[in-house]
Amino acid sequence: MDQILDYIEGGPKLRKWYGAPDILSKDGIESAENEAPEEDEVKDAVLVTDGDNEIGQMIILSLIVKRIRVKALVKDKRVAMEAFGTYVESMAGDTKDKAFLKKALRGVRAVICPNEGFLYNLESWKGIQHVILLSQLSVYRGSTGIQAVMNSNARKLAEQDENLVKASGVPYSIIRTGVLKDTPGGQQGFCFKEGSAAKGSLSKEDASFICVEALDNVPVKGLVFEVINGEEKVSDWKKCFATLMDMSSGEA
Repeated sequence: MDQILDYIEGGPKLRKWYGAPDILSKDGIESAENEAPEEDEVKDAVLVTDGDNEIGQMIILSLIVKRIRVKALVKDKRVAMEAFGTYVESMAGDTKDKAFLKKALRGVRAVICPNEGFLYNLESWKGIQHVILLSQLSVYRGSTGIQAVMNSNARKLAEQDENLVKASGVPYSIIRTGVLKDTPGGQQGFCFKEGSAAKGSLSKEDASFICVEALDNVPVKGLVFEVINGEEKVSDWKKCFATLMDMSSGEA
């Protein structure tokens, strides 16, 4: 599992599994193809807004295994190409640039945000069918003393992103986690009780897994829920999300 999650080693393995070429172009960047008119484009991709983030990389690998078309925003396109091969459409650029954002969102049906700060730059939500936001707002709100000062900017970004996605008119899933930890995923149960995120913790692997599971469980309007590792075992995530939707009104 460690080798799969290590994005440096993950690329070559995934290329072998799926039969992709091992050799990159001279500059490590694919040549741009003629893009189809936007109105004719099939929207089947999932955009991960931070492909450099550890959880973002876990999400990307899970999406690849599910054979889902993946687009990812990264700092270094060549590094991403070496890591994930041709299974990820890696894009490097300024997210404040409207033209870059428009290009990044072409063909995208869903957006997964593994951290806060991206949605502020998004002016058009056209064509997006689902936004999944991994939020640590409960943790930031529950912090005190020097920790509260250190988290003040992150808290503002998290509050901003949650408010923006709620006002977007696009179906959304806001996953409020406890403190994210580097512990193995899939070994503990969960707790979805209100107020639990401010006190508990969640494995980063479990957080990425829940983001991917949320993809196919699109709420009519919006879903906001808290989750930490706990005692509850989940064998049917479709049923779990249905229960969470019944309990949530889509409001914080």
